Amino acid sequence: MSSTTAPDAESPIDQLNLVEAVCDGLYTEMSQNEDVVVLGEDVGKNGGVFRATDGLYEVFGDGRVIDTPLAEAGIVGSAIGLALSGLRPVAEMQFMGFIYPAFDQLVSHAARLRSRSHGQYTVPMVVRAPYGGGIHAPEHHSESKEAFFAHEPGLKVVCPSTPYDAKGLLIASLRDPDPVIFLEPKLIYRAFKEAVPTGSYEVPLSDASVRREGSDISVYTWGAMTRPTLIAADNLADEHGVDAEVVDLRTLSPLDTETIVESFKKTGRAAVVHEAPKTAGLGAEVSSTIQEEALLYQEAPIKRITGFDAPVPLHGVEDYYLPQAVRIQEGILETVGF
Repeated sequence: MSSTTAPDAESPIDQLNLVEAVCDGLYTEMSQNEDVVVLGEDVGKNGGVFRATDGLYEVFGDGRVIDTPLAEAGIVGSAIGLALSGLRPVAEMQFMGFIYPAFDQLVSHAARLRSRSHGQYTVPMVVRAPYGGGIHAPEHHSESKEAFFAHEPGLKVVCPSTPYDAKGLLIASLRDPDPVIFLEPKLIYRAFKEAVPTGSYEVPLSDASVRREGSDISVYTWGAMTRPTLIAADNLADEHGVDAEVVDLRTLSPLDTETIVESFKKTGRAAVVHEAPKTAGLGAEVSSTIQEEALLYQEAPIKRITGFDAPVPLHGVEDYYLPQAVRIQEGILETVGF
């Protein structure tokens, strides 16, 4: 595993929520590297649909903060060309559910150009996309399709769960030589604030984070599901004496296999929590990794606590679709009691 490139010890601290941390990460890197450009729908004068690029247009101008037509394939295709020309573009998708027209550009070109050119070219670009449900939005606004992109060799997939990680992971993504899909859990964009250094720092695109130490079961999760998983773990400790370890994967491709396996070897039981549909979700990949690397430590079937194999419903039953703390607790208890 890599170690975090820590911020300067004298760097001032701000209290930021997650979307503010994203904006600060963009500002920090754009200030240091004039090759970083931002493009997307309404990212300029309006500051983005969630205000993740708020203020960047005024500071860096329309040559580096570029409003585009509503054409996701064109946005990502243009970003690929910019990256091949020596820039470091950040393409914003307003919602993950709008990314599908750009899928061909990502899997047929961005992910393959390093291999296609035998290493002569890389595509240093970031595609930012707010993902996930829970905000009572219309259809196509609540997708959680990280598995599509984690399945594609040549793409890295990142999903922060805290403001500190959002900034550090974004800066690391902007400095990476390969294309990164940067998924932002919009449900917790403004849910809480924490200390975020104003200076530059990186969180490596290779390390999971153990958010809660435990000895009875390892629970793996990421993004917006990290908070309800931690709440469930604390409730289980108080009400049932179950000591759950919570591992926030942070980077979904590549997976931090070492942390996943070492945690499981300690507890012998596992659950995976994600809001995407269960079938062929990343929970299956985590489970298979454990089976391949630590089978002899296993004491119970691995539990997947997920969204359902159905489109995300409209807001009337959306909260039932998403794994909440109560459903997570029930799944953990089932596994511990096996």
